Amino acid sequence: MARTVTALSDSKCEAAKPRDKDHTLFDGGGLYLLVKPSGVKTWRFKFARPDGRQGLATFGNYPALGLKAARARRAEALELLALGKDPIEHARQTKIEETYASANTFEALAREWHANMAGKWSEGHAARVLAEIEADLFPALGKRPIAELKTRDLLIVLKVIEKRGALDLVGRVRQRLVGIMRTAVQLGHIDSNPANDLQGATATRKVKHLPALPLDRIGELMQRIEADTGRTLTRLATMLTLLVFIRSSELRFARWDEIDFDRAMWTIPGERQPIEGVKNSHRGAKMATPHLVPLSRQALELLRQVQQLTGRFDLIFAGDHVHWKPMSENTVNKSLRRMGYDTKVDVCGHGFRAMACSSLIESGLWSRDGVERQMSHQERNGVRAAYIHKAEHLEERRLMVQWWADYLDANRKEHITPYDFAHRGESAVNVVSIKRNA
Repeated sequence: MARTVTALSDSKCEAAKPRDKDHTLFDGGGLYLLVKPSGVKTWRFKFARPDGRQGLATFGNYPALGLKAARARRAEALELLALGKDPIEHARQTKIEETYASANTFEALAREWHANMAGKWSEGHAARVLAEIEADLFPALGKRPIAELKTRDLLIVLKVIEKRGALDLVGRVRQRLVGIMRTAVQLGHIDSNPANDLQGATATRKVKHLPALPLDRIGELMQRIEADTGRTLTRLATMLTLLVFIRSSELRFARWDEIDFDRAMWTIPGERQPIEGVKNSHRGAKMATPHLVPLSRQALELLRQVQQLTGRFDLIFAGDHVHWKPMSENTVNKSLRRMGYDTKVDVCGHGFRAMACSSLIESGLWSRDGVERQMSHQERNGVRAAYIHKAEHLEERRLMVQWWADYLDANRKEHITPYDFAHRGESAVNVVSIKRNA
């Protein structure tokens, strides 16, 4: 007949004294308290494994693990046995999973993603990306196992940023999340990317196009530039910006060694030698790769005039007080305001690019690829970019910039549309005839 076991009580457990040898106090159901000669009291659970072998589990020491807690552990073990699971193997597997999860947190995967991507970015951009994810993602997600994260968890973080009104940052952080979680998929930590479903879940800033004058006011603009009473170098910089329609930083940080007068070519490097104390002076072409800018006759003549003023310096558009620092980033817009334009409504320096681009397209003369390459725009179709990234379309672009300079001149007296200028008679003096015969 089975021996009757009297359940333990806290007082019995506490009163148990050590003996010369190990002795046990049984609670029933396989649970007992082992009392060692050293005085250490340990909870153990004896059971039959699903395969019939005897099993012995250790729960912990008394009194750190009290009687009530030890019984709870026994109940959990009995429940696992009822499901055909070995409590010891289950505990071992749980510990492995916990260790794996702690080593594969969101922060660990995010840093791995960043390290993989940093080689494709400039040093400054890599630092900015890391600063963003450290500030906006790690506090809420950093310590969490990557496998636990669902779309709603990621969305909560984006909503916090959205409430701050940082809508541009929301978009960037969402892109970071997509990349980080894609890395987790690729490494086998998760089966699908929960960040893919974040698209459209937050507000976006309405695109605000920079102001540009309608083309029928080009003549007026050129007259005002030529009549500007400001610094000569500023007037020349404004007119050159209109002629070559490059970006502000590409113009301001330009060096004389980038200009090849013989080849009529301006080579804007992907990155420039930084100027001490001048923010972002390392910037070259927007896409961080060299950008070739063919120069029209008019642009070359303007550069020769500039050369008389700053040719002895490294910078083409040197500042008016310190020659080794560039002109201010607001110089061109300030000159436009002096001419009577509202740079937030009428036209700004960057708006010259839109005017040139629309004219080139409306003329019907130039290929889309040629115009995009002249504008130094990045191809958004990744497959297509792989085929055309080395295509410079230089011969077409040489004709294109000369056509644009001639079109500006033609508008000095009276307005003519880009299409009409491109389809004048064969006798007209213009690169159009060359383009037609090509």
